[in-house]
Amino acid sequence: MIFDVLTLFPEMFVSPFAESVLGKAIDKGLITLHAHNLRDWAEGRHKVVDDTPYGGGDGMVMKPEPVCRALDALRQRAPGSRVLLMSPQGRPFCQAEAQKLARDPGLILVCGRYEGFDERIRSRVDAEYSLGDFVLTGGELAAMVMIDAIARLLPGVLGNSGSAESDSFSDGLLEYPHYTRPVEFEGERVPDVLLSGNHSEIARWRRQQQLRRTLERRPELLGKAFLSKADQAFLACLRDESGERTP
Repeated sequence: MIFDVLTLFPEMFVSPFAESVLGKAIDKGLITLHAHNLRDWAEGRHKVVDDTPYGGGDGMVMKPEPVCRALDALRQRAPGSRVLLMSPQGRPFCQAEAQKLARDPGLILVCGRYEGFDERIRSRVDAEYSLGDFVLTGGELAAMVMIDAIARLLPGVLGNSGSAESDSFSDGLLEYPHYTRPVEFEGERVPDVLLSGNHSEIARWRRQQQLRRTLERRPELLGKAFLSKADQAFLACLRDESGERTP
């Protein structure tokens, strides 16, 4: 998969993607990452990419010409790529969106700066994404997070193909607790079921732990997750134990 990033600070993308899992994926050719300097498409001696807003106001606004020229050029090089705008006004980025985007052959991520984009740039993008209800100094960090979340879903990127399938949010619930050696640490012991070798009981325990943890920490997720009759019965028991009314 090809990731093209349009940014004023391409150097920011060097170190984060030179290490760990994604660094190895790039070395193997599983993913390709190009960080393009927006100023390469700006005109004039000073390569200006921003200007004051019409109507007055604080800050500077990114000009439409350099961004649109860059998008035209990048789309010619990768005609199947989807253009994504990093914006606090975009749809919330989540695991389900990462799974959808991982099916694309390529993505072009546009990183904003200053006060924002000239509104006419929005007509050139396919979707806008936000990491949450907060504002960053630029779209670069948001783009890095999205690339990481999407790339790890691609075949061969993770060493174990099942790792991504059991992640939190992959099935709409939070992930179950994990344990490793030693069996006992500072008075806390690994649950006996995980030492039993009984795979059906382990699977049952893990599912129940997912449900318990989601109910305790992110109960709003339960309304969207697929729940079997056994899941619903277990949740009802948990709610009875806590004195919570079942909706």
